[in-house]
Amino acid sequence: MTQFLSPLLSGFGLGAGLIIAIGSQNAFVLRQGLKRQYVFTVCTICFLCDSLLISLGAGGFSSVVAASPLFMKLTLWGGVLFLFAYGLRAFAAALRPGALEAEDGTASEVPLRQVVLMTVSFSLLNPHAFLDTVLLLGSLAGQYPGLSRLAFALGAMAASLTWFYGIGYGARLIAPFFRKPQAWRMLDIMVGCTMWVIAFRLAFPAR
Repeated sequence: MTQFLSPLLSGFGLGAGLIIAIGSQNAFVLRQGLKRQYVFTVCTICFLCDSLLISLGAGGFSSVVAASPLFMKLTLWGGVLFLFAYGLRAFAAALRPGALEAEDGTASEVPLRQVVLMTVSFSLLNPHAFLDTVLLLGSLAGQYPGLSRLAFALGAMAASLTWFYGIGYGARLIAPFFRKPQAWRMLDIMVGCTMWVIAFRLAFPAR
């Protein structure tokens, strides 16, 4: 049980650290949550797109990595360096936090088709999404054998599900809080710590 719980939690922690950030996709989901328009549809599309990208990374790119021990080592340390840099960027952002401005829900309702197209665009037409899911999560998932790799991917998907539905349906509760720069400072610090802890565990695995 422990051999599956550890990669599951690692996948969840890394997935959460990568997803929780001020960005166009999260801002869009929060905005729809504030307006209470197609919240379930928007959250579901974001979750399914993330799951698709994570699956492609864990199932495809990781196989390429596993075929070459040298390539596996290079991608492992590349992931460690990326996580360290990502964490460093989060800590730097904590020194100059911003505030997320969201709509107050008074805007007229946008047609469902337009909302769907916008959601897919925010989810897939985003270079960071491919970097974080297909490349980074996929290469790190490749470090786990068999069912442990599946557990890692499921953990990352669970983080995506928790976050998107959380901010979509909890938007009216959390939006006032996240308009405060201090809130983003705490969030950035948490993300930075998560990235560095996972990087350390990858660089110095327990024997």
